[in-house]
Amino acid sequence: MTTARIALVTGAASGIGAAVATRLAADGASVALLARRRDRLEKVAAEIAEAGGTALVVPADVTSEESVAAAAAHVQSQFGDVDLLVNNAGLMHVEPFADGPIDAWRRTVDVNLTGVINVTHAFLPALRRSAAARTTDLINVSSLAGEHINPGMAVYGASKAAVSHLTRTLRAELAGDGIRVTDLEPGMIDGTELADSFPPELQAAVDDLRATLPAVPVTEVADLIAYVAGRPRNVNLPHLIIQPSKEV
Repeated sequence: MTTARIALVTGAASGIGAAVATRLAADGASVALLARRRDRLEKVAAEIAEAGGTALVVPADVTSEESVAAAAAHVQSQFGDVDLLVNNAGLMHVEPFADGPIDAWRRTVDVNLTGVINVTHAFLPALRRSAAARTTDLINVSSLAGEHINPGMAVYGASKAAVSHLTRTLRAELAGDGIRVTDLEPGMIDGTELADSFPPELQAAVDDLRATLPAVPVTEVADLIAYVAGRPRNVNLPHLIIQPSKEV
């Protein structure tokens, strides 16, 4: 049960992040919505408020240490200590490694990995204070691409593999503080924007694959995260995979 939790969700402007924020707010959590696009965040916040929930719009760039520090200070001033952090912000650039522009690879690593590092480090003091008195969770959304070999996804997969390894190590470091740490690896998910920048021929193939599987709706990912956060304080689910039944 997530009632009375104080949550921060990154990448909350759309897709998994928006679904997670909406579900947590519906369960009674006060949710800080962090992403770059203020207009999209305000839309999600308005929908949460209309449903009777509490949401705070926090425009920030996870790749900027200064931007994230300012976001942490703002959330602290409005909500107090966060006790549920969901690192979800991410992007996917698919292209053969030899052809891919270095700038695109750098941006992928900056958002997918450095963003998790920046946000976690900025909010860790609040998580530690929360853990002294109540259930506290750090949930990092990685990807099955970090385990599987997918041509064209070398850098994306590497960034997600790094997130999973970081998460496992953080669990070892933070267990003594009472902070539960979970690595969540989604497979093919429907309702995200990750594939929106794919070349047309690849987009068509992805659409066909989603129809064949079919893909898991983002609401199922949100339900799973709510379930993780709702376990008794002495129970941790360290590593979870969610994927279509037909995906291998």
